[in-house]
Amino acid sequence: MKTTVIIGSGFSSLASACYMAKAGYKVTVLEKNEQLGGRASMMEIDGYKFDMGPSWYWMPDIFERFFADFGKKVSDYYELEKLSPAYRVVFGENDYIDIEDTPEKIIATFERIEPGSGKHLNKFMDEAQENYRIAMQDLVYNPGLSLLELVSVESAKRLNLFVKNISEQVRKEIKNPKLRSILEFPVLFLGAKPNKTPAFYNFMNHADFGLGTWYPKGGFNAVALGMVKLAKELGVEFHVNEEVIGIDYENNQAKKIRTQNGVYEADVFISGADYSHTEKLLNGNRNYSEDYWQKKTFAPSSFLYYVAFNRKVKNLLHHNLFFDTDFEEHAKEIYDTKELPKQPLFYANFSSKTDDSLCGEGKEVGFFLIPVAVDLEDNVEIHEKYFQLILDRIKKCTGEDLSDAIVFKKSFGVKDFKERYHSCRGNAYGLANTLLQTSVLRPTIKNKKLKNFFYTGQLTVPGPGVPPALISGKVVTDYILKNN
Repeated sequence: MKTTVIIGSGFSSLASACYMAKAGYKVTVLEKNEQLGGRASMMEIDGYKFDMGPSWYWMPDIFERFFADFGKKVSDYYELEKLSPAYRVVFGENDYIDIEDTPEKIIATFERIEPGSGKHLNKFMDEAQENYRIAMQDLVYNPGLSLLELVSVESAKRLNLFVKNISEQVRKEIKNPKLRSILEFPVLFLGAKPNKTPAFYNFMNHADFGLGTWYPKGGFNAVALGMVKLAKELGVEFHVNEEVIGIDYENNQAKKIRTQNGVYEADVFISGADYSHTEKLLNGNRNYSEDYWQKKTFAPSSFLYYVAFNRKVKNLLHHNLFFDTDFEEHAKEIYDTKELPKQPLFYANFSSKTDDSLCGEGKEVGFFLIPVAVDLEDNVEIHEKYFQLILDRIKKCTGEDLSDAIVFKKSFGVKDFKERYHSCRGNAYGLANTLLQTSVLRPTIKNKKLKNFFYTGQLTVPGPGVPPALISGKVVTDYILKNN
């Protein structure tokens, strides 16, 4: 039986592990931290449970497709609930728009706010749905090794959408600034400014409005644990607290991985850990220099806050986006000036509104996120400043003062991303999906010098986000099985 060692246990690694095991390989997964799931870890303190990373469950078809590859269904491993409304966008004091759970309801909302916009949104969504179909069918499951992968009869008809950007497409017909910001918001998941993101990526609007926002009971960690359960059923072996400290090679072949606890040999090696960090362990066998990584356009890092409340939060939903400040100014501070934001947008999540298993009755768990530039200064004082800003803005916009309800809070920032995940430059989401970082222009899935060493995850194809991570795991495995 051939053997595979996989570094890391995030979504791309878990997907790779399942596919390699299905193909008959004996698979061992090595996880640096104390639990499996990578960034989808669960933090539990005094009966309060917090997803540490991903919190938006979009593109449910990708998860269904993954489990179907093993003759399984999502419902075999975790329970899903569609959120209605999907989320709330807050624009100021008692000024918000709730995004409903069907395209028809959302079109009606747009039409009510800006007469005539419903017709334009309907056309925009038809195109977004078609782009989604083409992307999921023709493009994202390719290994990113040739420009020819981008060329099909259908994608060729849409080449102009790689020249135009999201902002141009949205703003051509929609004039209301609030509606514009709602349509431009999903590309934040792709980690780039809307005016730098190709219009083709409006397929994320179909993921948003068309497919809806879902919640896995138990949090996103339940998804990771579901994949771990599937992997174990397939015979995968897991080891936690096993940080890789060295990779040995001989005659253009990786031979073994060294951790602080032991040595693991294999026929094939896959790294789902941070690509840049993995390259440091490869010494002279790396694909890219440190200078290369410094020049890449990264998606944002984040200041995260995990907060326990001794009462329910009244005036907000499960998912809430605070767009009560200047969207473009904040984007400029992330990507252009690369400085601490003055008045940032932020995201507030209260998943216990949907899932009472996360805390005691009458209580609430809160997760707050502020996107910030990579490589920023990061310390406790800065975290405190921005947490107070969040509380002040919630009070101003909703009239609710949460400060007296806090039981405890934990913060997580740029420095923590580097330490816990070895995240390159402290990024939270991977490489931005700009035109010059798409498909073949992203870091390659194969090591150019070691024939049996491969990469998966958010820094390679197809890109950032949990569904793309599942796809990345399949992409690298399909390539290995075809070529080794």
